Amino acid sequence: MESVRSDAAAAQGDSALTVKILVAGGFGVGKTTLVSAVSEIRPLRTEEALTEKSIGIDDTTAVANKTTTTVAMDFGRITLPNGLVLFVFGTPGQDRFWFMWDELAKGALGAVVLVDTRRLADCFASVDYFERRGVPFIIGVNRFDGAGHHSHEQVRDALDLSPDIPVIDCDVRDREDAKRVLITLVEHIMRTMSGRQTVAY
Repeated sequence: MESVRSDAAAAQGDSALTVKILVAGGFGVGKTTLVSAVSEIRPLRTEEALTEKSIGIDDTTAVANKTTTTVAMDFGRITLPNGLVLFVFGTPGQDRFWFMWDELAKGALGAVVLVDTRRLADCFASVDYFERRGVPFIIGVNRFDGAGHHSHEQVRDALDLSPDIPVIDCDVRDREDAKRVLITLVEHIMRTMSGRQTVAY
């Protein structure tokens, strides 16, 4: 945690505009991979090895090669071309770690909900969480090998999303792809905030 505080302090000391965002989604959907791919600093990870105790609790059917899981959070930082600094927090995916979500969500302006179309139901809780709290979010469809292709309209219908919520394809292993996802989120946050200000007047 000390490294997170020092990085945050350094960014704020530069008088740069900073924004906190979350990366959420189900177990093994690619949250840690996205944070690691996009971060300009060495990312902070809180991963632990999967053991036999997780058998019957964590469904690794679609991610058979997964050997670790995030138990608290991931943290990374990226500076966008316009100078905006994003503090990127990856949330734990399993139900038993959801007590961390409320703490992580404090001060967050938006979120990316990553989706694996082979296990679409795994992201329902994330979508519901941000909808109920009025946190702007986008859907990042992480295109896993062998997942088949589903159109954005099919994903939107399956998740019962409003038309204004962006759905974007991505490969979270690719830094430029991950950056594109975050830029899409920032643009969505700006549109959402602008709309709320217009309503307020």
